[in-house]
Amino acid sequence: MRRRDDMTFAPEEYERRITELRERMAARLLDAVIITDPENLIYLTDYQTTGYSFFQALVVPLEDEPFMITRAMEESNVIERTWVEITRPYPDTGDAIQQLIAALTEFDLATKRIGYERNSYFFPAYQQDRIHTSFQRGTLRDCFGIVEEGRRRKSPAEIEIMTRAAIATQAGIAAGLEAAQPGVTENEIGAAISAAMFRAGGEPPAVMPYVASGPRSMIGHATWEGREVQPGEHVFLEVGGCYRRYHTAMMRTVVLDELSPSMEKAQERMKMALRELKAEMRPGLTVSDADSIVRNIITDNDVDARLVTRSGYSIGIAFPPSWDEGYILSLNPGDFTVLEEGMTFHVIPWMWGVDGDKTVGISDTIRVTADGCASFFDLPEDFTVTPAETAPVLSAVENMEEA
Repeated sequence: MRRRDDMTFAPEEYERRITELRERMAARLLDAVIITDPENLIYLTDYQTTGYSFFQALVVPLEDEPFMITRAMEESNVIERTWVEITRPYPDTGDAIQQLIAALTEFDLATKRIGYERNSYFFPAYQQDRIHTSFQRGTLRDCFGIVEEGRRRKSPAEIEIMTRAAIATQAGIAAGLEAAQPGVTENEIGAAISAAMFRAGGEPPAVMPYVASGPRSMIGHATWEGREVQPGEHVFLEVGGCYRRYHTAMMRTVVLDELSPSMEKAQERMKMALRELKAEMRPGLTVSDADSIVRNIITDNDVDARLVTRSGYSIGIAFPPSWDEGYILSLNPGDFTVLEEGMTFHVIPWMWGVDGDKTVGISDTIRVTADGCASFFDLPEDFTVTPAETAPVLSAVENMEEA
């Protein structure tokens, strides 16, 4: 392992992660693991590239030096970004799986018990079939989750990086709240959010911001499509800021009218859910308990709204197509996993279908501390309310120029 001082974290952080991974490998009787998920690769080595649609893998033996299999073009990312010293690249005219098999043979792993991430997005079935066909003398075992077990709890160094991501998230949301005015297009709002995130030090997020106005807020995961915001409407925003591939996220809502009784009730119910959860969230609480606090409060409403999803999910390292770590841990009923210090969640007590035709949201990214929890943000939770008769009809560009 090369010790270098220009990675996201200190060498000791990566050494700890590899050591803990090997402890889990030994407990599962594995001689080596093949790690292919981009999130797990960056967690273990600081390796990242946008070219992860091509096969790439880190092989970690139980005792010997890890090595990487990458497309030849991506080998520079191993050399320039990571501590890994051994690479076995394959050319675009070559065969990635045969290169992997050859490397396993070269490093005396051809007859060993090898774990691989069967559920990895980027280790597709046809490649898994080929490795099963080619790796005949050893044993292949599914080890999905063996790295994620270490990722569930963020170290103090990771929390610090997520704090940098939170600065970008909050800057983006603040810009979106200001830009959301009658006569402005959703695209202009999205542009204002994006520019603010990046100016605040943010990097390309796993998902660009969600911006949905008026009736389009009822479309799941809708984002800007050029629609012009109309007087009297509302705008739903959800932004995930990114720094070194770590994310935090936040939902907020703009109302371009007087706050109606139903919208005020929705606002107060979501604020209550966050307040009550933060009062109870600490090590020892179960995932199911946390979900129940949020779900019961949101469900008990008289504005025809509902919580149509989980009430939160783990958040941290992410590459497209999603910014969440919900596959590691989600706040859902019936999950009795115990919360631990260092876990981080995007808590989403949003309300789908207020008055039957409006989706609104107030959310928070929270870290579990030694004796409670804390938010990464300090932005007010209330809806941004601009009555139609006082709202200026400006483009986002004009708003930015005036600022």
